[in-house]
Amino acid sequence: MISKKVLVGMSGGVDSSVVAAMLVEQGYEVHGVFVEAYNEPGCRTDQDKKDALQVALKLGISFEVMDVRHEYKEQVVKYFLDEYRGSRTPNPDIICNRDIKFGLLYEYMVKKGYDYLATGHYARIGNVDPYSRKSVNPFLQMAQDKTKDQSYFLWQVGQEKLGKILWPLGDVEKSWVREKAHELGLPNADKPDSMGVCMIGELNVRDFLKEKLGTNPGSVMWGGELVGSHEGLWFYTIGSRGGWKVNPKSQSALMPPLYVVRKDPKLNILEVGEREECYANSLLVHGTWYMDSVPNELWVRVRNLGELTAVSQLNGDTVTLKQPVFALAPGQSAVFYDKAGRVVGGGII
Repeated sequence: MISKKVLVGMSGGVDSSVVAAMLVEQGYEVHGVFVEAYNEPGCRTDQDKKDALQVALKLGISFEVMDVRHEYKEQVVKYFLDEYRGSRTPNPDIICNRDIKFGLLYEYMVKKGYDYLATGHYARIGNVDPYSRKSVNPFLQMAQDKTKDQSYFLWQVGQEKLGKILWPLGDVEKSWVREKAHELGLPNADKPDSMGVCMIGELNVRDFLKEKLGTNPGSVMWGGELVGSHEGLWFYTIGSRGGWKVNPKSQSALMPPLYVVRKDPKLNILEVGEREECYANSLLVHGTWYMDSVPNELWVRVRNLGELTAVSQLNGDTVTLKQPVFALAPGQSAVFYDKAGRVVGGGII
């Protein structure tokens, strides 16, 4: 029997390393690739690349580096900066997954004649309708480990691609992955998880924005009163606290904790208010996509690993919720799920 060939995106982290090992154990012909997307001072790219290579050597698999730094800058970094410049809150992980990992890397997998592309994402791909139990086209579904689920970040990966993608970690717990890495003696078994921007890693976003966009001082208003000044609207997101200077003439001692509730790019004004003002029970989405058969019962998630909130009504681009949600930030994704955990739609707030 001829082994299926699989291209594994290896980031140098423990998750994708264990995926490569699992597929070797399952009899696949595995080839590892490190996607070099961003390599600026302060990044861990070089160390991550070395870690991925060491794992490939340990597993005895072939390995290469794919340089997409130009494309990443033009597609992900540009989007990131443009969104902040437009007073929106971007989600670069979603664009990175769509355009780089399951865009350029997926195309490379097809071009080179591999059967599958595998990554270390925590998500599942199903092909049996959870209600009719009939076979259907592949669909995206939440991971078994709900604390690590990454389906929110993957909603823009085209459904037509899912049949050639493998996410082995969708059916396991994170604790099992660590144990497996130790059992296999992988050199990065104790490496901490990356919590930064997709393919960049740890990044001080405020410093990055100041370097790329500079500052644009403006007023901070609370209930019509000038209470302070800000350095630029791109440094703040809905629901955030602090980071602006209090006007010495305002009654700062009498102020309650204040949160960003609105940004006015035309007047360059940052509006703040009490926490209760950051809640909303409806949202407007655009660029919406839904599966052909959307169930009556829907839940929406407005940030990665955020709570699932029940939807009471869909009316065009307006989504009404059964309970208020904190900090609906324009530019973020709203991803819709059914009760089986399937991703059945999504849009941009």
